[in-house]
Amino acid sequence: MLARLRVWRRRHPALVDVLTVAPLVLFCLVATPEYLSVPPIAASYHPGELTAFVLSAALLLPLIWRRRYPIQVFAVIAALCFAQWLASLQPLPASMSVLVAMYGVAARKNLAWAIAAALVAEFGTFLALWAWDDFTLEIFANASAFVIAVWLAGIYANMRRRYIEGLEDRAERAERERDQQALIATAAERARIARELHDVVAHNVSVIVVQADGAGYAIDRDPEQARQAVHAISATGRRALSEMRRLVGVLREDGPGAEDYQPQPGLGQLAELVRQVRESGLPVRLSADEDLAGLPQGEQLVIYRIVQEALTNTLKHGGPGVQADVRVESGDREITVTVLDDGRGAAAPAGEGGHGLIGMRERVTMYGGTVHASPRLGGGFQVVARIPAGR
Repeated sequence: MLARLRVWRRRHPALVDVLTVAPLVLFCLVATPEYLSVPPIAASYHPGELTAFVLSAALLLPLIWRRRYPIQVFAVIAALCFAQWLASLQPLPASMSVLVAMYGVAARKNLAWAIAAALVAEFGTFLALWAWDDFTLEIFANASAFVIAVWLAGIYANMRRRYIEGLEDRAERAERERDQQALIATAAERARIARELHDVVAHNVSVIVVQADGAGYAIDRDPEQARQAVHAISATGRRALSEMRRLVGVLREDGPGAEDYQPQPGLGQLAELVRQVRESGLPVRLSADEDLAGLPQGEQLVIYRIVQEALTNTLKHGGPGVQADVRVESGDREITVTVLDDGRGAAAPAGEGGHGLIGMRERVTMYGGTVHASPRLGGGFQVVARIPAGR
């Protein structure tokens, strides 16, 4: 409820100012006639009833703008009170508006302006009491205590307002930072999914192309081999669709549906990956240390994608009769992933975008490692990635 009230006050500042002044206006309307019926003190005298109400209105009306223009409002009211003293008019109930204006300066401005307003109010109090014949220090001390109490209340309101504004500013900054972090995380996740999609699509499409070429060559000479190639194309396409559906499903705003998404591949799926590549016509030798099964899932995924991308590049650019060798070795300080082939190497045509190599570097760099991809001396191509162990 308090939060709603603060929001309402911010949306309707002018109405709030009028409502806060209304009690003082009502008090002056009731008290002024009674006050004028009492004989004036000392040498001062009462103004006429019409003059009293006009002067009261002039003193009260500026208070509506006291929060937007606190210094100007205080200056106007203080000047009216001083003119009233010069004219030897008895102070009216509306003269208390100078204290309300002083409170506005103390609550909205810095300490220097607040002290200046307090000194002016104190001087006005002294002048008003000095006009009385029975002026005493005790009366002045009591009146000053009231003025100081109002001033301290304004100072407290100023400090509290600044504190609340500081909390709100920090809350807004925290909310903005949270939103920015969410955007950054979303962008990073989309980039990760883009890399995953690239790896999945590039690998599976390369396998499909190789199998389709094989089926085209064998369709007349060996129908059975062509049939097997077509079956491999069908299985590879289904597998690619399944992986793409799983990745794209992460981007859905309505959250995961009833589909049972498969877990991310790891070292346990390397043998299946190599078998699939072999079926595509690329002889591959796989050598992996047995003590790598305990690696975190993230590092296993990095190793899997490096091997997948390197073999995909061999399928696309290695040329006829190429062979590949995959080694995953665990050392004391780092894990080394090596993929070698004896294909065309530097003579291979340039890639269309190099997104695969970029993706490999990004994945390895995330774990503090390095990756090197280049043609081999004597022919062929090599991809060597080193990932620190125990991260």
